Amino acid sequence: MSTTRPDKENYYLDIAQTVAKRGTCIRRVFGAIIVKNDSIVSTGYAGAPRGRKNCCDMQFCMREKLNIPRGERYELCRSVHAEQNAIIAASREEMLGATLYLACIDYKTGELAEGTSPCQLCRRMIINAGIERVVVRDTATEYRVINVEDWIENDDSLTGQLGY
Repeated sequence: MSTTRPDKENYYLDIAQTVAKRGTCIRRVFGAIIVKNDSIVSTGYAGAPRGRKNCCDMQFCMREKLNIPRGERYELCRSVHAEQNAIIAASREEMLGATLYLACIDYKTGELAEGTSPCQLCRRMIINAGIERVVVRDTATEYRVINVEDWIENDDSLTGQLGY
C-alpha cells in the first residue's frame, strides 16, 4: 500500500473518476461530484435518462455517426451530462458555495481526457445552482480550478466559445 496521501482536490477527483465508470456514453465518460464543507453532496455521471436505453448498450451514438464535433448539437445526444445529474440530485442550499469536481475518460482508450470543461448548458446550470468553483482533472495528479464567477463575467454565450 502506498503511503502517499493525495491532496484533497485529487481525493475528490479520484472519486469523480470512479463515478465516471458508471457512465454510459460511448464518446466520453464523465463523472461529477459536488462537495460542500468537506462533505459529498451528490454525484452524477453521463448517461441516458432513467428508463431509456443507454448508448453503450445500443453500441450507437447519433452524434458520432453524423461526425458532429465536440461542443455542438447536444440535442442529438441521449445522455444527461454528469454535471446535470449531480445538480439534479442536490438541493440548492447544498450547492450554494460548493465545489463541483469533474473527471472525463475517453471511452475508446480508457485514458483520462485532458482539457475538458463543462459545456455551455452545464455552465449555465452550475451558475444557477450557486456552485462557486469547478475543479477539472487533466491527468492523474494535475487539475484546473475554475472560479464560476469568471463564467459570469466572461459570458461565453456571447463569444461562441464551446466547452466539452
